[in-house]
Amino acid sequence: MLRLILMRHAKSDWSHAGLGDHARPLNKRGRASAKALGYWMRSKEYWPDEVLCSTAERTGETLLRLDFNPPLNTRFVSGLYHAEAEEMLGILHGAQSACVLMIGHNPGICEMANRLVEAPPSHERFFDYPTAATLVCDFDKTDWRDVTWFSGEDVDFVIPRELIAEK
Repeated sequence: MLRLILMRHAKSDWSHAGLGDHARPLNKRGRASAKALGYWMRSKEYWPDEVLCSTAERTGETLLRLDFNPPLNTRFVSGLYHAEAEEMLGILHGAQSACVLMIGHNPGICEMANRLVEAPPSHERFFDYPTAATLVCDFDKTDWRDVTWFSGEDVDFVIPRELIAEK
C-alpha cells in the first residue's frame, strides 16, 4: 500500500515589489495555514517518509512550517515548480518510500489530484484546490512506478480555513 499526501503551498505574499515569483515567501495567513496543516497531519498520523517539494520559496516555507520533527527525508525538485500533472506523476514515479508528501503549485496540482483519485472527495473546494489544500490518497500498489491516473482512493481532503476555524 502506498500513500500520497498532495499539498498545494500555503498562501504567498505578493507585497514585495520586484520580487520574482519563485522567491515569494508566505504571508501571515499562509504561515498560520501551514502550521495548522502540520498539526492536522500529526494528529491524523499522516506522517510522510519522503517529501518531494518544489524549489520555490513558498513551498519550502510551507514544508518548514509543517514543523515535522525530526526533519523529513526531503528532495527539492525544480521540475515541480509550476509543473503540469503529467510531469508531477513522472516525478512521483521516482519516489522510494511508502508515504510521500508532494508540495507543489496550481494549476498542475489541482489537475493531478483530480486525475489521481478514482472517485473525488465530496468537498466543494476539491475541484479548485485553494492554497494549502491537501489530499491524502492511497494506492493498492507497492511501487510508485505502477501508480496511474484514477487509481487512488480518497482518504482525506482538507483546506486550512476549516482547520483554523476549529481552534
